[in-house]
Amino acid sequence: MTSTSTPTSTTTGTPTGKVHLTPEQLRAFGEELDAIRQRVIADLGEDDAAYIRDIVATQRKLEVAGRALMYLPPAWPLAVAALSLSKILDNMEIGHNVMHGQYDWMGDPGLSSRMYEWDNVCPSEQWKYSHNYIHHTFTNILGKDRDIGYGVLRMDEGQEWHPYYLGNPLYAFLLMVFFEWGVAMHDLEVENIVSGTRKLEENKALHAGIMRKVKRQALKDYVVFPALTGPLFPLTLAGNAAANLVRNVWAFNIIFCGHFPAGAETFTQEECLDTVDADGKPEESRGHWYYRQVLGSANISGGPLLHLLSGNLSHQIEHHLFPDLPARRYPEIAPEIRDLCARYGLEYTTGPLHRQLFSVAKKICRLALPTRRTSTDGEPAQGPVTEPIAA
Repeated sequence: MTSTSTPTSTTTGTPTGKVHLTPEQLRAFGEELDAIRQRVIADLGEDDAAYIRDIVATQRKLEVAGRALMYLPPAWPLAVAALSLSKILDNMEIGHNVMHGQYDWMGDPGLSSRMYEWDNVCPSEQWKYSHNYIHHTFTNILGKDRDIGYGVLRMDEGQEWHPYYLGNPLYAFLLMVFFEWGVAMHDLEVENIVSGTRKLEENKALHAGIMRKVKRQALKDYVVFPALTGPLFPLTLAGNAAANLVRNVWAFNIIFCGHFPAGAETFTQEECLDTVDADGKPEESRGHWYYRQVLGSANISGGPLLHLLSGNLSHQIEHHLFPDLPARRYPEIAPEIRDLCARYGLEYTTGPLHRQLFSVAKKICRLALPTRRTSTDGEPAQGPVTEPIAA
């Protein structure tokens, strides 16, 4: 075990409350986390392969049951429940994790991150760029991680306030209801087109992929399967829409509880440049990247069913640390990560789902209003903070 000295809590610029580690501590912290990752990789085997294959089999059975029960009007609630669970498993425990490359080591084409396509209107290739690369590389860095607010919401005081954000609660509700569509539109950077920082022509390469996937999903859920039930078309259409709604609401809440409750920190680009490369160019060290993942994430405490249906994103801290490790391993290493954070004086944010949901909702409503400056005597000063997002 690497020994550590007491972490410093000094900050530069505007105080954030973050515990700051020395370069030596960051290096040691990174080495300990690298060791955990390598140990899990060395232990991957048949149990992990059997697990994901069992989950895929369960998801398929639920989908078949849901589709079949649509032919029995009295069983409509059961049909919606089965189809909802199928879509949740496909998106959370299978699609999200497979597309992170968590099961590429198996050599199974059906579980390959390069070939997998999920039940979602967002094309997998575009999602992997915006999520696997942009979000996981620049997690919670203002001006770099577009998942902070998804281009729609104000989720941090570092985002400049303007009257548009008075609608924060409404926008959050609409994003939750239409979450898969919001994810599909994410790469188009509509907010940057509106602001003039991105040209419409830059999106042309994305249009074909999005439209192809949208047509496929719309035909499947809203035309083909309803049509197969004949006179029950309206009931089946409503059932498919309800299942998509359940999946959207669940995914939105799990993701927001892992990123935006009280205790999840954001960072400026400048404070992430803690070292220099061989050419003397500022860059972020591996240890600081790990440090940022811990402080910028939050877990959701709960039982095995919650972890399964969340795709183990209830262990968002462990996922951000090790996005390419099979998510089923996160509960196993979570106590070790928590102890490691305690030794380095880092906050390990976690809480039950209801508490994290309340915290997120409170933040959404609070940031709809201007953030007031604090005067030197500790009393609120007049006027909103207008500090711009880092370029």
